[in-house]
Amino acid sequence: MATTKARPDPQKSLVGFTVGDVHYAVPIAAVREIVNPLELTVLPHSPPAVAGVANHRGTVIPVIDLRARFGLARIDDQRRAKWILVEIEAHTVGLMVDGVTEVFGTGGAELGAAPSLGAGDDVRGIIGVARHGEQLVFVLDVDRFESVVSPLAAKGLLGEGSPER
Repeated sequence: MATTKARPDPQKSLVGFTVGDVHYAVPIAAVREIVNPLELTVLPHSPPAVAGVANHRGTVIPVIDLRARFGLARIDDQRRAKWILVEIEAHTVGLMVDGVTEVFGTGGAELGAAPSLGAGDDVRGIIGVARHGEQLVFVLDVDRFESVVSPLAAKGLLGEGSPER
């Protein structure tokens, strides 16, 4: 019996992950790669959400701790933790997440409107809501993290995005 090779689903446009008990996603077009956490160097006077910087294949990248950005306590068990490397304003930035779930699509449906949650909406950066199975998944706009990255870039603390993309 011949097996058929699964074809990539062109609708898979989001990379899903968790932070705390909440499911989030970022557009796959912004994702460079997903890596295991690397050694961090903590920078003095950096924004609270910046966990530090890391050397990833010769490029210094800032790493944003989404737990800190969203006001959650740090967790000790980092075995499932991952970094999602995204491109923001010609810089590679790591998003520290509790775990990556899967790559999925919206099944052709439009994203639902982002809920107004009051204070902190700008920090969360939610651009819409997708349904994936029975889960609500909050889709983040990675460009909202530019405000965290730009002060570090202005001080010359970051390398440029990698040309190997």
